[in-house]
Parts: sequence; C-alpha cells; structure tokens
Amino acid sequence: MPDLLLELFSEEIPARMQAKAAEDLRRMVTDRLVAEGLVYEGAKAFATPRRLTLTVHGIPARQSDLKQERKGPRVGGAEAAIQGFLKATGLASLDEAKIQRDPKGDFYIALTEKPGKPTVDVLAEILPIIIRTFPWPKQMRWGAASAKSSALTWVRPLHSIVATFGIETEEPEVVQFDLSGVSVGQTTYGHRFLAPDAIQVRRFDDYVAKLQVAKVVLDPERRKEIILADARQLTFAQGYELVEDPALLDEVSGLVEWPVVLMGSFDQEFLSIPDEVIRATIRANQKCFVVRDPKTGKLTNKFVITANIEASDGGTAIIAGNERVIRARLSDAKFFYETDLKTKLEARLPKFEQIVFHEKLGTQAARIARIEKLAAEIAPLVGADPAKTKRAAQLAKTDLLTEVVGEFPELQGLMGKYYALAQGEDAAVAAASEDHYKPQGPTDRVPGDLVSVAVALADKLDTLVGFWAIDEKPTGSKDPFALRRAALGVIRLIIENNLRLKLKSVALSHASTMTSYDEGKPADLLAFFADRLKGQLRDQGARHDLVDAVFALGGQDDLLMVVRRVEALGKFLDSDDGKNLLAGTKRANNILAIEEKKDKRKFDGAPDAALFKLDEEKALAKAIAEVGPEASAAVAKEDFASAMTAMAKLRPAVDAFFDKVKVNDDDAAVRENRLKLLNEIRAATRAVADFSKIQD
Repeated sequence: MPDLLLELFSEEIPARMQAKAAEDLRRMVTDRLVAEGLVYEGAKAFATPRRLTLTVHGIPARQSDLKQERKGPRVGGAEAAIQGFLKATGLASLDEAKIQRDPKGDFYIALTEKPGKPTVDVLAEILPIIIRTFPWPKQMRWGAASAKSSALTWVRPLHSIVATFGIETEEPEVVQFDLSGVSVGQTTYGHRFLAPDAIQVRRFDDYVAKLQVAKVVLDPERRKEIILADARQLTFAQGYELVEDPALLDEVSGLVEWPVVLMGSFDQEFLSIPDEVIRATIRANQKCFVVRDPKTGKLTNKFVITANIEASDGGTAIIAGNERVIRARLSDAKFFYETDLKTKLEARLPKFEQIVFHEKLGTQAARIARIEKLAAEIAPLVGADPAKTKRAAQLAKTDLLTEVVGEFPELQGLMGKYYALAQGEDAAVAAASEDHYKPQGPTDRVPGDLVSVAVALADKLDTLVGFWAIDEKPTGSKDPFALRRAALGVIRLIIENNLRLKLKSVALSHASTMTSYDEGKPADLLAFFADRLKGQLRDQGARHDLVDAVFALGGQDDLLMVVRRVEALGKFLDSDDGKNLLAGTKRANNILAIEEKKDKRKFDGAPDAALFKLDEEKALAKAIAEVGPEASAAVAKEDFASAMTAMAKLRPAVDAFFDKVKVNDDDAAVRENRLKLLNEIRAATRAVADFSKIQD
C-alpha cells in the first residue's frame, strides 16, 4: 500500500519544542486519517532544528465507498414531503426507492452509495488544516495574505513543504495544496552551510539517504548517539571522563543537524570554584558538557562542544569563540562566589523580613523562625543533636540571597552547604542546607543524617500545616504549592529512616503558632498523609485497603508503625488462617449490621455465659477471652507478627460457630446473646485492624 512522506522545512525550531512538535504532527495526521476511514499500518515522526518530518506507511490508496440508508416519508404521504425526500437523496423518482414495512405503516427507503475519494485528495484537504492549526506554544505571523489564503502563523517562517504519496515501485504523487504561497512538492534542502542546495526526494527511504549525504542526520536519537559516543571517545583519548547529562544531551541534539564534537579548555584558576558552579555556568551559557578526572572525580579545565559544522580549520575558531565566552562567564561566577564568601550566612537573615512567603503566612523570616522552632522540637524525637539542628534550620535558607543562587537557582541548598563549610560550621549543619529540600521526588535521595532529617521534616511539615491552616489544600489535579510532594517527602523521611514520630501531636503543636487553626485540621491533614501513604504502598505492591483497615482504628499517626502493621496484616491474610478468619469476621459484621439496623440498637456488652446452649458458643467465647488480651498485649509491644499469630487461634472457633450455630434463634434472649458474641469477634479483631475495611 502507498506511503506518505511529509516534511515541513522552516527556520530554526527551538530545541525544547521539537520532540513535542514531532509527536503532535504524528498524532494530528494519523487521527485525521483514521477519522476519514483510512487505517494505516505505522507512522513515525522526526525533528531537526530546521524540519519536522512524518512518514506514514500502509495507507489505502482511496477511501472505501460509503453505503447509506435513509428513511423517507410514509407511502402515500404528502407530495411536498416526497419531493423533499427525492431532492435530499438524489433519487430521480420513487421507482429508485425501496419500501420498508413498519408496524406504523410502509415507508420509502433510499439506498445511496457515496464513492470514496482518492487518499491523495483527502490529504490535500487535511494537511493545510493541520499545519494552520498546529499547537505551537509560541508562534509568529509572517508572509502576506492572498486572495486564496490568509497569512500563516508558525513557530518560525516556513520555507517549503515536501508532501508525496505513492507505492514504492512507482513515481510518487505530489499532494497539491495551497498554503500562503509556501511551495509544496518534492524539494528539500540539506545542511545550511555544508550542503545548502536543493534536493529532489521521492519517498522516505530515499529522503533519509539523500539527507545523510547532504550532512543532515534526521533521527534525533541517532544524533544523540553520535554526540555521546564521540564525546566519550574524545575525553577518554585524553585520559578524562565525560560528565554525562541526559537533559543537556536532549537539548544539544536539537541544536544541530550534523553533530561535530570538539574539546576546549579554560584557565586552571577557575577550578577554585565549586564543580557544580562551573558545570552550571558552562551548561547554561554555552550548552557544553564538562569533563572530570577519573582519578580524583573532580572537574578538569576542559569542556566538550557540539558544533553543527565540519569547519575547514578543524574547529579552531569555534573552540576559541566558546573559550572566550566561557572565560567571561566563569569570571563572573568566580566573582559571585568570592563575593558571597565575604558575607556570613547569618548576616543575610534580616533581609528575609522584607520577603513575603505568602500573604496569609507572613514573611520568609517568620517562616524560618517557625522551621527553627519546629526542628528543635523534632530533634530529640528522631535522635538529632538539638543545638546543631536549630543552627542548621536557622541557616538552611540563607543561600537563597546569595549571588550564585540568584544566577543559578538550581544550586540552592548546595551552595548553602559550601558557604557553611567555608565559614567553619559543623559538617552536619552544612549538610542540612543541601539535604533539607530532599527528597523532592520518588527517585530523589533521602537524607540519612539525623540533623538533616529533622530540618527536612520541619521544613515540609511547616509548609503542610501552614497551608492547611489557611485552607489552601490541593484540589483535584491542582497542587500549586506542591503539598502532595511535601507529604510524600515526610513519609519517605520517616519510613526509610525508621523514625518514630507522632504526626498529629507534632502538627497540633506547630499549629498553635498559627491563627485560624483547630484540631479538625490536623485530623484532616493526617487523612491526607494516609492517602499519600496508600499510594506509596500501592506503588510498592502493598494493598491500599490494608492501610484503610489500620487507619480506621483511629489515632494511627505513627507512620512507621502503620507500615509495619500493614506488612504483618498482609502476610497474615495471605495465609489460610488469615483468609478464613477474614471471611468469618466479615460474616459476623454483615449479620450485626443487618440486625442492628432492624433492632435500631447496638449489641454491646459481654454475652451471658449462662445463655450458651451449644459447645461451639462456649468454645468461641473462650477463644475470644484468650485471644483478645494476647493480641492486644502483642500490639502494645509492637510485635505485630505475634498479634497475627494470636488472631489465627480464633479461626477454628469462628468456623465451628458459623457451621453449627443459628444466630437468630427463636428465643430473643439467646439471639441477643449470640449477637453480642459476634460483636466480641469484631472487637477482638480490632486489636489489629478494622477487618470490615479489608476487601475480599
């Protein structure tokens, strides 16, 4: 079947827009083809700085004919209705219509056939619409409107379009359409400098091969492979190691059509700057990779450039130009760094009085004071040194006002660590400047130093408690203050460091420093943590209903204990004893729910042993009397495995009870007594979890 080749050739497309644009082109064209009844076999899109390209293969040569059946007026109906029916359907007379019998009478039916269009004609209709409505995040209007079409908006001026359609063994057909005077045909162009002449192409394979000869690597993945392989080889040959940067690699591959890797250098004196500052400077300003010495792990004074040309001088001028710019930028960075070192971190604190954190939560200075107070309260709870924790919380945000972080915001925290060490702070205090922001995502490192942990918890809990206090909770998909991320960070800090922390009491204590707060809000915040914990455990393969079963007991704000209880409960329910006890407990709950609703009362209180008629009743009561205290004692010791083992002893008695005992006995007193016994089952199992929340 025929294939489509489409190329939109333009001025340089910003690298950050290319990947999405290629996917948008593929999606828009293939969606319209399917909507037109043209089901294709496969499609792939590509992008370079100067072109978007799409190949769609296995498209039918034409649309299928469309048969339609249209119901008309009743036989013998009004003449006007019959004439309208004939005109609408294109029938010459009623002789061409069929008659369909219906319970309400006989009706005329028109059977018409709409012939399908050649696919090339369909493409000529849909392609200009797609191009004109293309969803660029930013566009520019260019060109003049004509009598046939309006001026075109596109990310950059569009120079030409290749649009061919046909089978491999024949000369393809050009898809003809008008688009603000942009030429449409079989002509494209190679590399802007190395091979700028026009190229005639036929179909995709021919197109890719000719572009390669014309110094254009069409596939961005292939360009990335070339850049990475050549950069690794170049640095290895000189005894160095490339500092790989996937995000930068993506960007650089979108800046070149013919990647040529070169190496430059900068003055040794700049190595006195922290490595991260050097890397950020070179990366941000020149899109270059930095190089390290594998023996020391430190950066060298080399960098790797990706040029878009095979220069006649071997790249000497390109290297020299990049070296000049990098020298100037590193000189600025060195000045910023050395200037920052002249001011103590604590001397920057008064400036935070002038910076608003949130209009309802006060200044950054007020927030830092809250974090400092909360961190000092958390420190003894997690085993951190209180004095170091308080000092770390005081200094953790101060690097936000430094020159280097002002230039490179992504270095916040890290620079605070460097400046703290430079002024002689304790290593734990310095580390907290960097680590208190962590973890910022599911793959981010969780700090292990307890001073960092205490400050990180204080930072995140202050954010959560504060925004809960002013009723700025996440809604739906909206979370402008990243509160879900903060809660997940708290959970990971607690679980991965095996910390015992009563979140509700901590939240209540911290809430007392804020206005418009009540105990209901910490309870609501705890429910928010429960939801996040359920999601986290589900991602790790655990059952979210078990988290519900544990949280339903109330007062469960020790997340580490919740996780351990959930783990033990999960193992128990995987056993035969656990499954059967769950079934028996649910049966007891269901019966109780029905009878409590019917009698409009609860069946609380201890059952009367004198009313037990059957041995199974007596055995169940005895088992509950033994198991309940044993399970509760094990839970009190936080020995959840033993609690589950104790609960397993209930299983035979519960099974036998439901097998032999009729709960709703004719004797009202016996019935009430047996329902109280069922309530005892429910009460006993609640020592470990609310079994009613567990799914079968």
